[in-house]
Amino acid sequence: MDQPPIQGQAPAWRPISRSVSPADERTVRPRAIWLQLLAGVLFVLVLVGLLSTLAARTLAEREAVNDAAGTAGVIADTLIQPALNAELRAGSPEAVAAFDQAVRKSVLTNESVIRVKLWGPDGQVLYADEPQLIGRTFPLDSEQLDALEGPATMAHISDLEESENTFESGDRAVEVYRPVWFPDGSPALFEMYLSYDPVGDRRNALWRGFAGLTASSLVLLVVLITPIVWHLTRRLRAAEAQRVALLQRAVDASEEERLRIAANLHDGPVQQLAASSFTAAGAAATARAEGEEALARDLEGVAASVRTSIRALRTLLVDIYPPSLGRAGLIAALTDLGQAHQAEGQTVQLDLDPEAASSLAEPETRLVYRVTQECLRNTAKHAGPAEVLVRLSREGETAVLDVVDDGVGFDVTAALARPAEGHFGLRVLSELTSVPGVRLDVSSAPGAGTHWRLTVHTLEVGK
Repeated sequence: MDQPPIQGQAPAWRPISRSVSPADERTVRPRAIWLQLLAGVLFVLVLVGLLSTLAARTLAEREAVNDAAGTAGVIADTLIQPALNAELRAGSPEAVAAFDQAVRKSVLTNESVIRVKLWGPDGQVLYADEPQLIGRTFPLDSEQLDALEGPATMAHISDLEESENTFESGDRAVEVYRPVWFPDGSPALFEMYLSYDPVGDRRNALWRGFAGLTASSLVLLVVLITPIVWHLTRRLRAAEAQRVALLQRAVDASEEERLRIAANLHDGPVQQLAASSFTAAGAAATARAEGEEALARDLEGVAASVRTSIRALRTLLVDIYPPSLGRAGLIAALTDLGQAHQAEGQTVQLDLDPEAASSLAEPETRLVYRVTQECLRNTAKHAGPAEVLVRLSREGETAVLDVVDDGVGFDVTAALARPAEGHFGLRVLSELTSVPGVRLDVSSAPGAGTHWRLTVHTLEVGK
């Protein structure tokens, strides 16, 4: 048959094997360790560079604000307040011109000063080095009011986004407020803007200091840990090589032990039972010839029982160590396996592609055999009367094993969630196939038969 007749729509596929990446099986690679170390160093450099930039900017702005506050205090006390008079407060053009001349001669000669204003308590600009601002009124913000009421010197970094900053160029400046008093004691607010360029220069200088110190520290750290990493890498590779050797030795020892047990069973109990069977059969023939029918029947029953035990032992020998797998190949081993699993009410048919079998390496061959063996065991135990198809085919670089029966089926979801004693084989199949390049799926439902599908990427497993 090409495929067992499963009635109705086929149930959905459910994965049995756990997904395992090929990276999980890789050995220790020094190059990867060094690349990770280099990536870590670069990450730290970038992170420290960003943090250093923020820290340098903060420190530079703080220094600029403090310096601006000190400068504004000196200018206000020594130059601005002595030049205040009642005519300037009244807006006299002559007084404004005289004050402007004093400011330009004594204050604006400093290249860092970009704007000077004098405010009245009501928000009117009494003086500005930009003539278009003189006489205009703007609402005072909270910091300006605090400076007047304090009295206190207030300094901060301004984004120059207020309406009073229409004539300022650039996008940032250091802004300082300082209260001053006319001769009659009435207050005014002296405002001065300083260029942000020195802040940028100071920030760059601080950043170079931070970056240089950090980079040199990291280089020194790398120099110090390089011998340590190199030594640890050598030890890891040696340990990995030892682990692989021990694993291979364990596999070889397991194979040797299975072969020894199979040989001992074949040369010992099987031969002895065969001799006992012949002896019992001969004794039964003798008893019948002498007319002892009862004894003859008993002896024939003993002979039949012994032959049944011999068949069971031979089946066990094939399970423990299939001789045809190593000697004659996968096709012969699967053929023997199919014949050995012919159960009452079940027939096993084979559709095996020699090209697919020849594309498998030795580990892959053992895997396909073990999966077929376990699937047939499950079928014999749980499927009931059924027709079974074992098909091995090739699809590109993938070998595909299908084990299909039209038996009673089972609830895959329930079996995976709460494995019953009768479905312990699911766990075995999961362990067998949870390796890189291998996938096992099952499609089954009560009354819908069971379809196992194993896919093996022939370029990955065992390479």
